[in-house]
Amino acid sequence: MTSQPQRLYYIDWLRLLAVFLLFFYHTARIFDPWESFYAQNDVASPVIGYSVLWAVGPWHMSLFFLLAGASTYYALRRRTGREYVRERFMRLFIPFVFGVLVLIPPQSYLGLVQHSGYSGSFHTWYPDFFALQLDDIDGYFMGGHTWGHLWFIFHLFVYSLIAISLFLYLNRESGNRLVGRFAAAFTRPLVFFLFPMVLVAASEFPEVAGGNPLFYIIYFVSGFVLMSDARFMDVIDRYRVALLVLGPALFTGMLVTWATGSWPPGVPEWADEMAHYYFNAVAPWFIILAMLGYGRRFLGSTNRFLNYFAEGAYPLYILHQTVIVIVGFYVVRYGIGIPSKYALIVAGSFAGTVFLYDIAVKRTKVTRFLFGLKPRRSKAE
Repeated sequence: MTSQPQRLYYIDWLRLLAVFLLFFYHTARIFDPWESFYAQNDVASPVIGYSVLWAVGPWHMSLFFLLAGASTYYALRRRTGREYVRERFMRLFIPFVFGVLVLIPPQSYLGLVQHSGYSGSFHTWYPDFFALQLDDIDGYFMGGHTWGHLWFIFHLFVYSLIAISLFLYLNRESGNRLVGRFAAAFTRPLVFFLFPMVLVAASEFPEVAGGNPLFYIIYFVSGFVLMSDARFMDVIDRYRVALLVLGPALFTGMLVTWATGSWPPGVPEWADEMAHYYFNAVAPWFIILAMLGYGRRFLGSTNRFLNYFAEGAYPLYILHQTVIVIVGFYVVRYGIGIPSKYALIVAGSFAGTVFLYDIAVKRTKVTRFLFGLKPRRSKAE
């Protein structure tokens, strides 16, 4: 262990951005033209589907896992492996169990009510939540068991246990040498720009309990490694313009082409397949690296806004989807247009989630414990 490093505020800003995007993304699921959700508007919106779901979905959760890996690097500079595992249990596993028992059931219940007209009370239905419905594995409309958005927390907990031995090794002298050799290779353009091919291969791994474990654990480990040697971030900064073009710019161009139906007809099947791999596996890697590069350059300071939300980002993640589903369940019944419904759900759920965090989570020892927060320091400390 070493002395505590200077805080990287751009990591906090990017994590907060990712959490805020969740309100737009999961609200968009209510208007999803391709898949069911717990709350569903009668009329779907392909515009919202393409501009939010397709625009954010391919890279959003990967960013969360990479930032978690980056934070792990700094956590292990001031904790032993045993302390880290204990901290992961307290911060991840306990909130996951609490959330699945308390926060996820309202989503499954409202999904059942909306999609089937079920009229029983929540308390009467609650035991049915623990029955897995194989025809509705996500629990969107049959009222069965689901982990909802908390699958991310469970995956991160498991990845942390799997990767801890690797991380401890990389922090030792022999591991430092291995990281150094990889960092030296990473500075070469061929290696730097071809690394996403690993992600293309990993994207073929099947989804398990909400996400592709091989795909996401690569992002998790990558976040740790990128923080382990200054040369990684230096080369990301050097290629930031190329990353901007190969990531956000090309990704947006492909999205617009598909959304407007202007993808060239008669494209060979192999070329179409490669385009989809680029859109879903390659471009997201470049997008995230571009965010790291520009975030490091422009988001290096803090303010009162970040100070307030930096600690609250995790509870906001835990709470947000339940609030969105509850607000959306009622708003979709209003006789107003889709843009108004969307804006109302985003604004209402964000305000409601922040209110719950501030009033019901951050102020007591019990709720801080259940939401994975550290105990509050006394004024004397």
